[in-house]
Amino acid sequence: MNQEALSSVEMPEPQVREHTTDGLAGLPMLLLVLALLLAGAAVGGWGVYTGVTGTMDAAAVALLATGSLVLLVGLFLACGLTIVAPNEARVLQFFGRYIGTVRTDGLRWVNPLSTRKPVSTRIRNHETAVMKVNDAGGSPIEIAAVVVWQVQDTARAVFEVDDFVQFVSTQTEAAVRHIANNYPYDNHDDTDRLSLRDNADEITEKLSAEIAERVESAGVRIIESRLTHLAYAPEIAQAMLQRQQAGAIIAARQRIVEGAVGMVDLALSRLAEQDVVELDEERKAAMVSNLLVVLCADRATQPVINTGTLYS
Repeated sequence: MNQEALSSVEMPEPQVREHTTDGLAGLPMLLLVLALLLAGAAVGGWGVYTGVTGTMDAAAVALLATGSLVLLVGLFLACGLTIVAPNEARVLQFFGRYIGTVRTDGLRWVNPLSTRKPVSTRIRNHETAVMKVNDAGGSPIEIAAVVVWQVQDTARAVFEVDDFVQFVSTQTEAAVRHIANNYPYDNHDDTDRLSLRDNADEITEKLSAEIAERVESAGVRIIESRLTHLAYAPEIAQAMLQRQQAGAIIAARQRIVEGAVGMVDLALSRLAEQDVVELDEERKAAMVSNLLVVLCADRATQPVINTGTLYS
């Protein structure tokens, strides 16, 4: 399986898309409502006063009916007033049909018979719990991530899924598990293969892309995602620590040997150039052996003075 090509997520095509409808300015409508209520109260009160002080004739009844009607119209129009807070939208439905989204903040007036569902468009964080999964090599690891997201299409967020907050949470966990299953924790074979620990930036880019693909049908935009926890599972952590320590020791020894060989070569070259001493092949071999022991030893060496020769 090619680890670089993750399988794409196929989500249903959205059936509803957002379109804005700002309605009418709320302040003029509020003044109209207040005027109707005052006028209705005044006309109705005059009709009641006429009927009480005189006879309840047709004129008094007409005044009372007119005042009541004006009051009802004012109350009906008042039902259309709605307050939209900053970074909040109102999704409008008229007898079950989506008719638009109000995004302009402040006091607005919309169809009084419509229902208005508030949807927050603020930037949100979601942090997953620490999950135990198997990486691409089958090793159990613990992983967690945080994702920064925002509602972009309020109509899809309301009508395409039951609960878009829970939907983002579930799809984020699914994407984190999928990414963890497709990449190893460590790249032990020194190839160009991505690993979770060594290629954090590339992995988080792929994680963001997969989460965005999963939640796009819900009208959610992914701003950023990051891994917040990454470790081997406790049952293998000690063994993996020993493996990492062994790799570090081997790498350090390799550097020491490379440096020691260079220093020995330099010493032999300088002795030959400056004609300090003439060494045959056997004496060169003995000198190389002694220098390598001194340079590669992991503890201090004790000098030994040889008073004889290599041949006696």
